[in-house]
Amino acid sequence: MPLLLSGQKFRTELEASGCLAIKVPLEGGSETRLLRRLKAAGYKTQITSARGFGDPEVFLLKLHGVRPPHLGHQNVGRNGALGEVQQVIPLLNELLDEKKSIVLWLLEGQVLSRSELLSLCDLCERNSQLKIVVEMGGARALTWQSMRTFISQSKSF
Repeated sequence: MPLLLSGQKFRTELEASGCLAIKVPLEGGSETRLLRRLKAAGYKTQITSARGFGDPEVFLLKLHGVRPPHLGHQNVGRNGALGEVQQVIPLLNELLDEKKSIVLWLLEGQVLSRSELLSLCDLCERNSQLKIVVEMGGARALTWQSMRTFISQSKSF
């Protein structure tokens, strides 16, 4: 387990590529060690699930509307059957204003489509402050690679 002692190799590859695809052991623990090493190196960290993301750029950086789930029979008067749109604050906008580098750790990244993963890569290229790590499933040992390399090697897309 020497690669987890300092996390230096992981951090340099994350800084070089901006967006990493990672496979972690299912028993857990290695990702929290890496997050602690990144925090110690001066990064702000945010963990969230990739489920229900929608458009990644809008979800992470722009004010967007979300409709509540349909709960059966409702009054058709004011908002019809659609429900009232609720404005949701972007996940990362206020963190990017602090001028500190941010690492967004996305759990369950295997549910994202190829275009969503590519838009995450583009987002990291446009904003040098933002680094993204996407968990793409489990493995026996901790492995990672650039997201663009992972997408080009993956046959499931």
